[in-house]
Amino acid sequence: MMATPGTTASGSSTRPYLHPSAWKGEDLSDRGDWVIHLDADDIAELESALAFVKSRALGIPGLSRNDFVMPGLARKMSAVLHQLEDGRGFVLLRGLPVGRYSKADAATIYWGIGAHLGQAFAQNAQGDMLGHVRDLGANLKTEMRARGYHTRLHLPFHNDSTDVVGLLCLRKAKSGGASRIVSSAAIHNEFLIRRPDLWAVMCEPFCVDRRGEENPGQKPYYVTPCFNHLDGRLFIRYNRTYIESAQRFAEVPRLSPAQVEALDLMDSLCNDPAFYMDMSFEPGDMQFLNNYVVLHSRGDYEDWPEVERKRHLLRLWLRTPGFSRLPAPFADRNADMTAWQRHPRPPVFDTSEIKAELAH
Repeated sequence: MMATPGTTASGSSTRPYLHPSAWKGEDLSDRGDWVIHLDADDIAELESALAFVKSRALGIPGLSRNDFVMPGLARKMSAVLHQLEDGRGFVLLRGLPVGRYSKADAATIYWGIGAHLGQAFAQNAQGDMLGHVRDLGANLKTEMRARGYHTRLHLPFHNDSTDVVGLLCLRKAKSGGASRIVSSAAIHNEFLIRRPDLWAVMCEPFCVDRRGEENPGQKPYYVTPCFNHLDGRLFIRYNRTYIESAQRFAEVPRLSPAQVEALDLMDSLCNDPAFYMDMSFEPGDMQFLNNYVVLHSRGDYEDWPEVERKRHLLRLWLRTPGFSRLPAPFADRNADMTAWQRHPRPPVFDTSEIKAELAH
């Protein structure tokens, strides 16, 4: 196939991605315009909406944006959605007084806010629509069914398999555990400047481990480039941990020296202080990230010994209206989530039930 000017044969643009999402951490870390503060009127709307849905026994996962009415805050969420889809790609909402609410009520409020951004999607093969991010003592390297959110150890930069990922902090750790984000759009552009040969490698397919969550008839891994383009938009999918664990399958081609060098450059740029920025969570903070242009990481943390004080975040995976078309290589992975979505499961809040999921 002959490439058109400014593209590769696979359709990837060879031009820098000139977009507000191509930022550097050193330029944003001292600015506060990415934080949106909830005011007293916002909280009153949220509590009114919560009372309404509880009075009608509406809950997760059936609760829709039409059920959770918050007209004033909905206008703010429209601006949040614009920032996620067409702006810098991340937002932090601050000011939800989670100490006032039970976990279930805090989750309902969070779900209602998320519903004004997009449709929630199942996050695993169990059909969980609202994920728990807490240490279950898992080892991501040795337990193939473990996930990064099951451990308190450092998480390398990666993104999730949906348009937007959201986190609500219920309780923070005793120390550590800060969120670290980086613009994968800016890193894409840096590849073009420093090593266009390795940029081309990142536009070619990599095998990525499904970590035991394949559906019947699927291979235990999927195949996708890290750098993808469609309709003038950049879509990045990156998780080196899962790329490397896919090497456990005999039929997966061994990573080439060029692929390893490209992954090394990706990690080096992600961990460059000029590119990343840190974000500490306080209880009630809600972080939303566009997975296609932002990668996230987390430092390891020390937790409290008491169960009731341990670090606990809630996670949403959202499909937002601006991403109705996705690159063709994403279709295989998206089939996983479509299958998971057939049996959506309400959230559980009992610690013993959450732990039990690690065995599945």
